[in-house]
Amino acid sequence: MTNFSGKLNTIARNTDSYLKSVFSKQNSKSHLTQPMKYGVFSGGKRFRSAIVVSTGKIFRTDYKKLIIIGAAVECLHSYSLMHDDLPSMDNDILRRGLPTTHKKYNEATAILAGDSLLTLSFEILSDSLTHNDPKIRCELIYELARAAGANGMVAGQMMDLEAENKKLS
Repeated sequence: MTNFSGKLNTIARNTDSYLKSVFSKQNSKSHLTQPMKYGVFSGGKRFRSAIVVSTGKIFRTDYKKLIIIGAAVECLHSYSLMHDDLPSMDNDILRRGLPTTHKKYNEATAILAGDSLLTLSFEILSDSLTHNDPKIRCELIYELARAAGANGMVAGQMMDLEAENKKLS
């Protein structure tokens, strides 16, 4: 188990390092950068990035490229959590023991920061650093969009909202 934890921590550190480099290139005067970073660097274990890395190893994909792809997935995940916490969704006030983004900043900022993280995930995947073949980059973007959209993660959020205050079998 220690070996697994060590690998998970290494992937998390490498993912965070890559994300920090991405944020260092963002507009430092933007009022969204801090709330975006607050959502992304909120202490998650980076399981999604670890799944990307572990799966990619099966196909002998370059580790650094897998970290980049994992970082895009983590941005998408952070966006989904920011939106999930909003008053119109779950109305959570804490996430991982800290105030949610809409509590720390405000609701509009949380929405826009979440939207910015969603688009940042696609920006990361579209970058030539992710892969030198534009066709593969397009396939990555397509698959992430499918998994996140109206037939994927967003559909799951809708099901969650529709199930509120209902007795389910």
